Amino acid sequence: MNQLEKELLQIKEKVHEMWDLVTFQVNGGKVALVNADKELARKIMKRGKKVNIYDIKIDRMCENLFALFNPVAVDLRWILAILKINANLERIGDTAEGIARLVKEADNPFEAELLQTTQVLEMYDAAEAMLVDARQALAEEDTELAKALIKRDKILDKINSKADKALVSYIQAHPEDIAQALKIANIIRKLERIGDQITNIAEEVVFYVDAKVVKHRQKNKRDKNRSKDKDNDTSEE
Repeated sequence: MNQLEKELLQIKEKVHEMWDLVTFQVNGGKVALVNADKELARKIMKRGKKVNIYDIKIDRMCENLFALFNPVAVDLRWILAILKINANLERIGDTAEGIARLVKEADNPFEAELLQTTQVLEMYDAAEAMLVDARQALAEEDTELAKALIKRDKILDKINSKADKALVSYIQAHPEDIAQALKIANIIRKLERIGDQITNIAEEVVFYVDAKVVKHRQKNKRDKNRSKDKDNDTSEE
């Protein structure tokens, strides 16, 4: 194994470690939501600092590779893809942190009927499964799985598109729960965004393996810049 291969392996290990952290944030968010577990929500938020450290570390490692080894062809595509995958993982972590904050600040446990009528838990299931499969697609260089992931984002889009109507009906029947309903609306938007970010990762897998650029069919669903992506949590809540 030459030095470039060693450096690439080190970056790959860091990406996997970061992925573990982000997976904990996403999966833990669902548990915290269902169980009104504010302590778990705090842990998810705290974990965000570690994710940010990995984000910076991976970026610097990739920059060093450019400077020292001048990678070409497949190695170059891999590094370019990792830079974007790293950015999207960090954004997923930020989004999961925003959900945890909403759970932590809720006055009461979320009503089971509200969770059911909005299908927010089904949305969580889809996002969790997509995150697992995106990791597998990258590890196994499986472009078929990556392309399937891009199509599966429609599941989250569909639930999100029906959420407003479901929330209005719930609020009309339970006006005392309007604060909860608004938080769930916020969580649904964030989960939809996580689906977009995972789709971005899948596109990078296709780019790295097949040297093809894959774009969303819905142009208005492109990720915004980093500050926008954080969704201005304070103002929304």
